[in-house]
Amino acid sequence: MEIQKLLPLLFFSIVVLTIDIYSFQSIKAVFPDSGPVRKIITYFFWGFTFFSIASFFSFRILGQTQLPRLYLIFTLSTFFIFYFSKFIVCIFLLIEDFSRLGFFSFSWIKNRFFDGLTPHSPARSAALSKIAMGVAAIPMVSLIYGMVKGAHKYQVRSLNLKLKNLPSSFEGLKIVQISDVHSGSFYDKEAVRKGVQLIIDQKPDIVFFTGDLVNNDASELVDYLDVFSQIKAPLGIFSVLGNHDYGDYKYWHSEGEKKANLERLKNLQKQMGWKLLMDEHVLVEKNGSEIGIIGIQNWGAKGRFPKYGDLKKATKGTENLPVKLLLSHDPSHWEAQVLTDFQDIDVMFAGHTHGMQFGIDIPGLKWSPVQYMYKQWAGLYEQNGQQLYVNRGFGFIGYPGRVGIWPEVSVFTLQKA
Repeated sequence: MEIQKLLPLLFFSIVVLTIDIYSFQSIKAVFPDSGPVRKIITYFFWGFTFFSIASFFSFRILGQTQLPRLYLIFTLSTFFIFYFSKFIVCIFLLIEDFSRLGFFSFSWIKNRFFDGLTPHSPARSAALSKIAMGVAAIPMVSLIYGMVKGAHKYQVRSLNLKLKNLPSSFEGLKIVQISDVHSGSFYDKEAVRKGVQLIIDQKPDIVFFTGDLVNNDASELVDYLDVFSQIKAPLGIFSVLGNHDYGDYKYWHSEGEKKANLERLKNLQKQMGWKLLMDEHVLVEKNGSEIGIIGIQNWGAKGRFPKYGDLKKATKGTENLPVKLLLSHDPSHWEAQVLTDFQDIDVMFAGHTHGMQFGIDIPGLKWSPVQYMYKQWAGLYEQNGQQLYVNRGFGFIGYPGRVGIWPEVSVFTLQKA
């Protein structure tokens, strides 16, 4: 193996072994004797250590594309869960060791100069190790639950959307929004099918999809075409692209290959009966009245997310419409451009954040780490008469699950304000 490949693996192995050797001290404190329970825990503990190291060697040597996708997903996720928990244990042990060091130093000074006795260090506390393991078990159990159940714990969120200029013929119109499918992350087709059935059960008049149908490659969608093709709506299914749909996060052999992938994704959406809006708008007519649905390519104001969309182009010709509904994947677009330059847009529908797939989302309390990056990250927002709804996402990426922020099917009933 080349030295430049070997060194990162050696460094990784040293870090893993250091964490494990240190965190194992808590097990020794809680189970001081070498009975059968201690032996079983020891075999499992060190077995997972060497499995993790061997897995990362295989990732590096064979390349991730040569390994089964599910093996990659669950190996990486399990590694993260266990070592995050072990890191918590290490924090407790480190605090205890500083305390023990302080006690030993005081004992040494006292005994050396006053008592003439040999100083000693206090033994590691079994009680504190139990507390450390108990605290570490909370995220471990939560993250495992998030993989087993949370990934497909679909929630229907219904609300009335009030619009001051809504034509009377559109009152009571039902819109369903989904976002961030990330079909390349799925591993349970039957569970996804149940989520799609939940969409169908809402009997929507219109369906909006606000981007990230795949992780990178259009081929990820192929196995789920039959599932998502079941979604129907009499007034249409409208979609836009998210930042992942362009294939920007994958190595391509040529620019032509990348463009062909995007064209294939567009064609697959057409096969499903979805109308992909590429910086354009459509008119929806009902009993002689019309409203506008505007869809733009990804436009993000945060980090390095691309600004492909052209809202000026998309809205051209919509000046006289009473209601304008915008589909734009990234919620940062709302404050950065919509509120300032397009004040006649009534509602923007977005996704992108996933609620970070982790947090607290209960009546009266909504929190996720993603809120420190995105001011608008889940639910309905309003400013100066304009509204934004951020869908929490239908799928997942990275961590194959959700904790507290469940996958969402949004249902809107239009009402005149």
